[in-house]
Amino acid sequence: MALSISRFSAGSAAAPAPDARPSGVLRGRFDVLPGAPVLVLALWLTLTGNLPLWQRIGSLDGSLAFRLGGSIGLGLLIGCLNLALLALLAWPRVWRPAATVLILVTALAGHFMAEYGVVIDTSMLVNALQTDTREVRDLLSLRLLLTVLGIAGPALWWVWRRPPTGATRWWRQATRNAGTAALAPALVVLAAVLSYSSLASLMRNHKPLRYMANPLASVYAIGRLALDQAPTPARTLTPVGTDAHVVLPAQAHRRPALLMLVVGETARAENFGLDGYPRDTTPALARWQAAQAGQGQGSLVNFADVQSCGTNTQVSVPCLFSPLSREEGGNQPPTQENLLDVLQRAGLAVLWLDNQSGCKGVCDRVPHASTRELNVPGLCEGGECLDEVMLQDLDARIAALDPQRREKGVVVVLHQMGSHGPAYFKRAPAAAKRFLPECESNTLSDCTPEALRNTYDNSIAYTDHVLDLGLQWLQAQAQGGRYDTGLLYVSDHGESLGENGLYLHGLPYALAPSQQTHVPMVMWLSDALQERTGIDGACLRRQTSLPLSHDNVFHSVLGLMQVHTLAHLPALDITAPCGQASPLAREDTRGAGLG
Repeated sequence: MALSISRFSAGSAAAPAPDARPSGVLRGRFDVLPGAPVLVLALWLTLTGNLPLWQRIGSLDGSLAFRLGGSIGLGLLIGCLNLALLALLAWPRVWRPAATVLILVTALAGHFMAEYGVVIDTSMLVNALQTDTREVRDLLSLRLLLTVLGIAGPALWWVWRRPPTGATRWWRQATRNAGTAALAPALVVLAAVLSYSSLASLMRNHKPLRYMANPLASVYAIGRLALDQAPTPARTLTPVGTDAHVVLPAQAHRRPALLMLVVGETARAENFGLDGYPRDTTPALARWQAAQAGQGQGSLVNFADVQSCGTNTQVSVPCLFSPLSREEGGNQPPTQENLLDVLQRAGLAVLWLDNQSGCKGVCDRVPHASTRELNVPGLCEGGECLDEVMLQDLDARIAALDPQRREKGVVVVLHQMGSHGPAYFKRAPAAAKRFLPECESNTLSDCTPEALRNTYDNSIAYTDHVLDLGLQWLQAQAQGGRYDTGLLYVSDHGESLGENGLYLHGLPYALAPSQQTHVPMVMWLSDALQERTGIDGACLRRQTSLPLSHDNVFHSVLGLMQVHTLAHLPALDITAPCGQASPLAREDTRGAGLG
């Protein structure tokens, strides 16, 4: 069917004059043209809306012919698919609103792809929907406004400039729309045949490009998310560790254990001093690491090869607490209870303190609190708090927990703001900033690599300071005879700081660089907790180079808190190889199920 670009007519009557207005039942209908508007808008979105994609292809290695051929082939594919999508929307009363939404989505996605090198997939979209107002504020910039105006402005003017001039019968409209949409697959096949060699090589060797097709990637992600979020019968989480109970130590160690589990945010191992980074971003942790066991300093161990479960908080935090490994589906929406449920079922007192955008459902069934409403001078400003605020009044918060549970043991989870970007300069107080000058903009590409690195490193150094304060508090609890204490810190995911044109995080896991998946993890055990659990600190230090991941956290925390359950797998417990024979070690069996 030929593609018509003429105006619609009402029945067989001649087209009305440009300034004429329809009357009767036709009044208020839009003059929707499945020809010219669809063609022009498809072309505009393909060329202008995909500038980041064309720039990325232009920067690839290879001959000019390869890059040009790939661009033309991919451009034809995207253009034809955009044409089909727009043709399906070309209905009176639907065209203008739908096209407006599509244009704005294209402009916003184009900005974030160009500015931060991110790609649009379902995981990124979920992460965006979970972003709170504080994080949204950090993403706003003049460049965002200019980009949206530059891409969306002319297109919106084109869509809305035509006044309502008439309508056509629905079946004629449907025929025109279907004809336009049906033409697109034929053009897609033709484009693929003409540019197969360059296009196949481009897609095979540069897989992230497929997530940059704008607005198709966003539409696909929105569709997938809508299906995933569609109302379904309420599902009850599968219980985990129904047999969980605390193995009480000998009479000489009847003090309860207290573990501080710190969930870091956006800290990458590459900039962590203990992991070999040339800059000393972790001086306090280095001092704790150098302290000798048996002198009241406990033992701090740094694990240098740890992989995250995901590249964003929405995936990594639930996975971190899941009994399932990533390969078993721990990175998928939870269907089972998590670590905190098992700890609480075992009779322990559990508390979640949040300085982030929430616990992603992990803490829903245990006592939890947020810093969102706090207003502590020097620590909270503009609706945001520095991480050390979570340590204030911590004694009182723990004292408010169930006393019978406290007598069995306490697990406190601190969810950091950490190194959350792009406003890294907000993550540390002025007095703690050691690396200058800083990048004081959320438009990261405007900053020099040196300034950006300084700003990020200051956020890591501040996390070092917060962990130091936490360790001092834990040491005081141990020395005061109140608790046998320990700390486990691990970041939820890493961050890109401009390497290969990438910023922030959230790339699909299979495509993500090591900067987004290699994360720091440290463990500190007081002398009393080592004695209580029978863990040999020297042995633990010999485990530091082993390849580990978020999969190990669930089982290691159960081991540290001496929780016996068939859900505990010693093979994934970091401390198990270094513990003395105990009922816990003898009774647990690998792979015995989830209780």
